Amino acid sequence: MKPGIYNYEIDLDERFFEGFENGEIEGGEVHFDVRMERTEHLTMLNIRMEGTLSTWCDRCLGSMEVPVQGEETLQIRQSDTEQTDDEQVAILPEDATEIDLAPWLYEYAAVRLPMRHMHPDGECDPEMTKYIGTDVADKPAEYTDPRWDALKELK
Repeated sequence: MKPGIYNYEIDLDERFFEGFENGEIEGGEVHFDVRMERTEHLTMLNIRMEGTLSTWCDRCLGSMEVPVQGEETLQIRQSDTEQTDDEQVAILPEDATEIDLAPWLYEYAAVRLPMRHMHPDGECDPEMTKYIGTDVADKPAEYTDPRWDALKELK
């Protein structure tokens, strides 16, 4: 490619996410706007994303949709000798003519998932939540765990 600025739109759907093995993402639809600024040996990608990912609820294991959005920057350098551990920099051989952005786009979407993903209160699958035990905090104040009661008798 000649030096200059190029704009791309990339839409990812269920088929894209099926190609990656990750327990977090079931599928989704995410739109990426990629602005590429190309110079002789350096390419800067400014990537904006917005969409929805399908994942499982941590509480009831039911499927749920999680909105995701964000911006990332990826710097692509061409060099046969340079190496880097920087996640925002990709090094390509001097003679490379293309780059596969799929791993980066997947990662950018995946890191937008919250650490815990749960349905809002009352929207979990009631068939599953009936198997969830009640918390000790929900028990009456006089409640004591029988395991500890047995230890108290050892005095």
